[in-house]
Amino acid sequence: MMRKIRNWMRSVAGVVRSRADSGMTTSEYAVGTIAACAFAAVLYKVVTSPAVMAQLQSLLKGALDAKF
Repeated sequence: MMRKIRNWMRSVAGVVRSRADSGMTTSEYAVGTIAACAFAAVLYKVVTSPAVMAQLQSLLKGALDAKF
């Protein structure tokens, strides 16, 4: 009985292993790269906006003027 269960579990594990994704295809890499570039462009625009630049400058000025 245990042998039958063990054999059944091995066959199920083999099916699951054969269906697993082994990696991305070329089109998935292309879409991922485009998405990463788009996110980087949006992030760059946000960080270089005048409001964010002013906040970053005040933060750095406060950090550099700190007294120990």
